[in-house]
Amino acid sequence: MSSGNWMRYLKKIKPYTIKKGIRYLKHYGPKEFWVRLCERMEPEEVPYGPWFENHKPSEKELEGQRRKQWKKQPLISVVVPAYKTPAKFLREMIESLEVQTYTNWELCIANASPEDAAMSEVLREYTSKDARVKVENLKENLGIAENTNAAMEMAAGEYTGLLDHDDLLAPQALYRIVEALNQSREEPDVFYSDEDKVTTDLSEHFQPHFKPDFNVDLLRSNNYITHFFVVRTSLIRQVGGFRREYDGAQDYDFIFRCTEAAKKICHIPEVLYHWRTHQASTADNPASKMYAFEAGKRAIEAHLKRQGVEGTVSHTKDLGFYQVEYPVQGTPLVSVLIPNKDQKDTLKQCLDSVFSKTTYCNYEVIIIENNSQEKETWEYYEELKKRNNVKIVIWESGFNYSAINNFGEKSASGEYLLFLNNDVEVINPHWMEEMLGNCQRKEVGIVGAKLYYPDDTIQHAGTIIGIGGIAGHAFLNMPRSRSGYLHKASLQMDLSAVTAACMMMKRTVFESLDGFEEALTVAFNDVDLCLRCVRAGYLVVYNPRVELYHYESKSRGSEDSEDKVRRFQQEIEFMRIRWIDLLKQGDPYYNKNLTLSKWNYSLRA
Repeated sequence: MSSGNWMRYLKKIKPYTIKKGIRYLKHYGPKEFWVRLCERMEPEEVPYGPWFENHKPSEKELEGQRRKQWKKQPLISVVVPAYKTPAKFLREMIESLEVQTYTNWELCIANASPEDAAMSEVLREYTSKDARVKVENLKENLGIAENTNAAMEMAAGEYTGLLDHDDLLAPQALYRIVEALNQSREEPDVFYSDEDKVTTDLSEHFQPHFKPDFNVDLLRSNNYITHFFVVRTSLIRQVGGFRREYDGAQDYDFIFRCTEAAKKICHIPEVLYHWRTHQASTADNPASKMYAFEAGKRAIEAHLKRQGVEGTVSHTKDLGFYQVEYPVQGTPLVSVLIPNKDQKDTLKQCLDSVFSKTTYCNYEVIIIENNSQEKETWEYYEELKKRNNVKIVIWESGFNYSAINNFGEKSASGEYLLFLNNDVEVINPHWMEEMLGNCQRKEVGIVGAKLYYPDDTIQHAGTIIGIGGIAGHAFLNMPRSRSGYLHKASLQMDLSAVTAACMMMKRTVFESLDGFEEALTVAFNDVDLCLRCVRAGYLVVYNPRVELYHYESKSRGSEDSEDKVRRFQQEIEFMRIRWIDLLKQGDPYYNKNLTLSKWNYSLRA
């Protein structure tokens, strides 16, 4: 780390941050604490502070926004539950509304501490000079949920946005909501934006949260939506407001109910909300509100119950992040398809790990033999044939990964297909149940795994469209001990694609899509299949609890011959033509503000 970075972190070492560090040390233990400290202190490849300054709208752009007349110009009610808010924070929050470039808004403040003279004076000042600022004094502090409901009752707007009493909106926040509303063919019921954190004195913006478009499995793993959240007011009346039994995670529960009922959800990939950190805020001290994480767990459980989905929710070691395990229904047959050419020891290591570690009982293995030359390979096949759950089928043409797997599928008897490379090794005994429980969900078409190189660095934690040109693996080469940007390497979520080195698929979905694209003989065939699966309306789920080692590309060798290079270029061109619109628009499960030249979710320069 450079001396400049060390100085920046040394400046942050104060009695409070030392106390905070001790709390985290107790929670994680020395080893995990050190991993997280190193991850936190790693310098940003593109520092966010200057990036934010360069990317925020210029005064000229803001002036253009002020003059814009939209066809639809709804009143937006911004609701704020206020309680013992420092006068400075209260002023700055109100003024962040007053500088909005879209002016058809009202600010509805439910004041739960009317006895606070300084607060009352500030509120009197602003209500007397701006009729859009409305205040209702509550008789008593009813808690965050009921205080927010009181503010929501004041809302007369077509849409309602949620703002905390010590946070700020970017000046273009409401403009972007109205812009998205006018540009959508179908009017959204829900909007949410990206956000960042800002120091108490507003001098430094940091820790930006650049989010994907709506992602139900990520939402079940963490309340990634949080701020800025705007909902059609009639939908709030329909689902009910905040519920006090979820205090601490009342917004999480509310977001679940709103997104469940919404016909269209719109994500705006721009930082429109600034979450102020100070010693009392959960932005800076998640350990301060342990009860909130229990409430979050209950919010997920209630959501699953409303959706009629069985699932066991558990905390992860990262507070506020959860894992949902979906139980397997019955014991359907899983067909494991493994293409193979020679590499007897590699195949044996793979199969030994499958046979010895897999706790799920009802599976068959289909080895798709492809022109093996070595005697020992054929001798090993004879051994395997003695097992009643192994079939060897012979593919006699040349190597074409897609065609080989399509051929193998015809000999499969299972309801579920598990595509597996011959150069992987199972780590987690419950890997098959983890995949199957997810794959049985009616909305899921494909489930992928987390794969490591033998040196315990990540080989695959999901695939991002556009990285490296067509598609690339997220968190490639990151140490296994790390969890990556906002823990995304370790969270179950929906993605555009996963690798077929270990990938489970509903057989009905595979057949409805006509299997792998045989024009893609080696590269991108799994990405193409996943994208077609998503286009057909199914989810592709990345499950980090399915862990395997991947001794990558032993079977094929590198792209070193002229023929291989030419074929690879042709496959790139095929993907570019077929998926040109997606490549232009960007991966909906990623964020346009993040880089496509690296795998680590760093900022796009």
